[in-house]
Amino acid sequence: MAKQRNDATYSIIVPAYKEAKNITPLTERIFKALKGRGMDQKTEIIVVDDNSQDGTTEVVAALSKAGYSISVIVRTQERGLSSAVLAGFKAAHGSVLICMDADLQHPPESVPELINSINKGNEFVIGTRYGKSGFDVDENWPMHRQVISKGARLLARPLTPLSDPMTGFFGVSKEIYQNCASSVSPLGFKIALELFVKANIQKSDEVPIKFGVRTEGESKLSSKVMINYLVHLYQLYTFKFPTLLPFVIALVIVTCAVIIFAFSS
Repeated sequence: MAKQRNDATYSIIVPAYKEAKNITPLTERIFKALKGRGMDQKTEIIVVDDNSQDGTTEVVAALSKAGYSISVIVRTQERGLSSAVLAGFKAAHGSVLICMDADLQHPPESVPELINSINKGNEFVIGTRYGKSGFDVDENWPMHRQVISKGARLLARPLTPLSDPMTGFFGVSKEIYQNCASSVSPLGFKIALELFVKANIQKSDEVPIKFGVRTEGESKLSSKVMINYLVHLYQLYTFKFPTLLPFVIALVIVTCAVIIFAFSS
């Protein structure tokens, strides 16, 4: 693990797999945005890398040497986005935990707004693509991805009032996270939805963002990921609505899934 700020107030967790080319611009843009709000000296970035072996550790070491408060956890025994985020949360020193992707689709310039939202007393905050102007994504974002995203959002609607529960850009207070940590599942990709449901969040906030387009690396979305999401939804529905008949929930999810796959194929 490289340089880390042990007295950090804010911890930014970045799960990564083969994202070496994005780590430097991500770090520079985050700290530039934080410096403008006087938060840069109170923040640490923790990259959780699933043994990419693509130069990520060397990039983080160079950034640390250059003075940035950044460290890397390299996992060789585990894999998966959610478990990577949880590993970062466990290692974090800050009282405010922020999670974001490494691919620059989540705007680093919005990080201070998420932090401020938690500082104001919100338990949970997300960066949402569904702001006042509607679904705000880069014009080059593929149409099939938009259809899948909106369909997945619809499936999760009974579980949460959040406008964009599929987001991977969110913040939570460490206290709230620790209170539900024992019940949080490390499986799946939608850790924000998992945390929101398991923590029984009562006070949340949303920060409108413009979702960017990936320029380096490869998307992790696959049919396996979508199937795992449906399994994850089933688990969350049975957790939140234990009196509902499981087969009814399964029927609804499968029906909606067929529609999503039909439009995305």
